[in-house]
Amino acid sequence: MSTPTQYPRTNIVKLNQPSSSSSTTRDSNAADGRSTNNDHHHHHNHNNNNNNSTPSTGPAPSSSTRLQSSKMRDPNEPHIGKYRFVKTIGKGNFAKVKLAKHIPTGREVAIKIIDKAQLNPTSLQKLFREVKIMKGLDHPNIVKLFEVIETEKTLYLVMEYASGGEVFDYLVAHGRMKEKEARSKFRQIVSAVQYLHQKHIVHRDLKAENLLLDSELNIKIADFGFSNEFTPGNKLDTFCGSPPYAAPELFQGKKYDGPEVDVWSLGVILYTLVSGSLPFDGQNLKELRERVLRGKYRIPFYMSTDCETLLKKFLVLNPARRAALEAIMKDKWININYENDELKPYEEPSQDFNDSYRIEAMIRDSNFAREQVIESLTSRKYDDIMAYYLLLAVRTN
Repeated sequence: MSTPTQYPRTNIVKLNQPSSSSSTTRDSNAADGRSTNNDHHHHHNHNNNNNNSTPSTGPAPSSSTRLQSSKMRDPNEPHIGKYRFVKTIGKGNFAKVKLAKHIPTGREVAIKIIDKAQLNPTSLQKLFREVKIMKGLDHPNIVKLFEVIETEKTLYLVMEYASGGEVFDYLVAHGRMKEKEARSKFRQIVSAVQYLHQKHIVHRDLKAENLLLDSELNIKIADFGFSNEFTPGNKLDTFCGSPPYAAPELFQGKKYDGPEVDVWSLGVILYTLVSGSLPFDGQNLKELRERVLRGKYRIPFYMSTDCETLLKKFLVLNPARRAALEAIMKDKWININYENDELKPYEEPSQDFNDSYRIEAMIRDSNFAREQVIESLTSRKYDDIMAYYLLLAVRTN
């Protein structure tokens, strides 16, 4: 399910560029971690003309939301199921994302609307794989799926709405993050991706545009259109994702196990959060490829040694020597100021599908019969009943 986002993109990287005096940057080498002083730097250029991104479930960069609080629905208002559409927040070739309101609870959701008629069989298969994967995920930093509505021509995926938008746009607006802020975001990202890996899922399209923020600026990873299940020992061979975030072995067309390509992308993301620019970039794909395969990138003068040490665990040319995320969780930088809260693999709570308070509220406020509610929840139907139940647990702002 891959379509380019159509709202204009700015260069992240015009912000806080290291100045060109010789004391400001040193080169780092992904192969062996050597640093050399360097007295020149070049402008990074954030290439987002990658045709493989779907519109994200955060708001479009300009968001002034006008919501009516009315619970009554005007039958002429655009809606699907129990949701009233508010506005379009993302557009692509075969899909768009709309902000909508769940009428019974008043909760905001993002609805990804996919035109199945325009998808070839391979893309359809990928789409259903994306849905299957999302149904199995339950992590505080991954966008949740609430309901799947399918008509003959269209698939509607009702998902958690991340009102803070993309990390990409956040960096464009605010510039690079101080390491303390970058650390709190990056811990959430690592926790979510390590959770995927322990469930044998690779994301394969991790980038600043697919990291969304909720109203409290917590990370929500989105867009599982390229994700896949992996079996240790069985290699994957599809080039996925966005070139500036892609691991060297992908540029070489080599087969890969899976997790290690996400690990490389996380290194690029860490660099981007802390510096506001991309470690590898070029005027064109050929130049970018050469830079990634050389594995050389500049360390800005303001980056701490501990952060640089962590970066070198991610951006390793040899995938076999790239760190696994469980090891990364023990890193010094990632745990600074979290001494009593070392990052640990996320333990998924068993999903609570018999909260009698919510079930009673649903039976009281809607025309669902108790048997229907129990049936939907036990079978994990991802229908209007299950969505209602899940949305009752979502806090309103």
